[in-house]
Amino acid sequence: METKRIINDLFPEYQEDLRALVAIDSVLDEKGQAPFGQSVQKALEKVVELAGNLGFETMIDPEGYYGYAEIGEGEELFGVLGHVDVVPVGDLNNWDSDPFELTEKDGKLYGRGTTDDKGPLLASMYALKAILDEGYQLNQRVRFIFGADEESLWRCMEAYTKNEELPNMGFTPDSSFPLNYAEKGLIEYYLHTNEDSSIRLEGGGPLNAVPEQARVDYDEEVENALKELGYNYKREADDLIVYGKAVHAMAADQGENAIIYAAEALHKAGKRNTMVDFIVDVLANPNGEGIYGVVEDDVSGKLMLTVGNVEFTEDSQKVGIDMRFPVSYSKEFIDEGLKEVGSKHQVKVEDYDYLPSVYLERDSELVKSLMKAYQDITGDMESKPRLSGGATYARAMENIVAFGALLPGKEETEHQPNENIVIEDMKVAMEVYIEAFMNLVVEDRV
Repeated sequence: METKRIINDLFPEYQEDLRALVAIDSVLDEKGQAPFGQSVQKALEKVVELAGNLGFETMIDPEGYYGYAEIGEGEELFGVLGHVDVVPVGDLNNWDSDPFELTEKDGKLYGRGTTDDKGPLLASMYALKAILDEGYQLNQRVRFIFGADEESLWRCMEAYTKNEELPNMGFTPDSSFPLNYAEKGLIEYYLHTNEDSSIRLEGGGPLNAVPEQARVDYDEEVENALKELGYNYKREADDLIVYGKAVHAMAADQGENAIIYAAEALHKAGKRNTMVDFIVDVLANPNGEGIYGVVEDDVSGKLMLTVGNVEFTEDSQKVGIDMRFPVSYSKEFIDEGLKEVGSKHQVKVEDYDYLPSVYLERDSELVKSLMKAYQDITGDMESKPRLSGGATYARAMENIVAFGALLPGKEETEHQPNENIVIEDMKVAMEVYIEAFMNLVVEDRV
């Protein structure tokens, strides 16, 4: 099979389908129609439509929680799990182009969802289409499972696993190559105090991203503190807007948390309450050392802590946090440590979300087959199966691993302004996916 030629021939069609999917602002809207909002529903319907155009049999859950596209025959089912929801774009001034208009520039395609996860999901679908167009037969059914709540509470996967057939094995194209054999545990909380206070602090959004903005009331002493601390800010009417750098929560120590910066300025200026002190004294370290000390293991590295959002009113203070903890540590350890520290500081801890860690043996047949596909196409024998702090659908079902689509060493832009994919890299990813399908689901490969 002339794989490179086939991919080049298919890529314009892939790009137009990606354009149609990126154009949909599929951010969670709890107050909108359908379970996750009208835009997410529209994206779910669009990806199912695109899959139908590629020749797959399709289905959308009547309640709008998920969809899927399937092809092939047989008892066994191979799954490819992806999602069509995206995180908010944040401050549009930080984007060089419209985040919901696919923009090609300097060999890259820019837009929200290009790398997380609309672009890779479509790439895996086109990879299977390429195989089928060449006349190959499948030795089992292949099902692309479309989630719609991955960036929040995974209610889509909860509904799918309750109602539908589960694959025997599979992958999710929602991370990096070569593949993830382990993922840290994920746990999220809301922290509360009820204190009469004139201090205003608000900012952030989804808990799985380091926030790039926070707001406080204008105050000369706070402004001076921001200057002394060297933090980026601007005055806007009666507000001080504090700026940070957004990154995915799995890499919290590589971001710049605007909420923490704002809290530190308030603290330095003497504008303090219990929650301001708690943010500065306990939550500011992105590895959670203010709570636990050093939490780290050889398999999965350090704990990551993100203060994801905050809202202060005149009589209450609420902070949302996200933690990614090493696979050798338990949920109980994380729970007990935070609640003990919270109790000492008169901060109430509310459980919000939890996803267990994933650990798959590196000598399993699935891991070996996918690694072989990656190595045969790229020639990269140095990169090894890796640990991720991200939360992918590998946690949703057994015998699923995260497999691509970002190549090793390339810039990670998910959850950030100017999210993009490199065109030539995505073509390589398609080639790897073709090889993986040939290894795992094609009848009598020759």
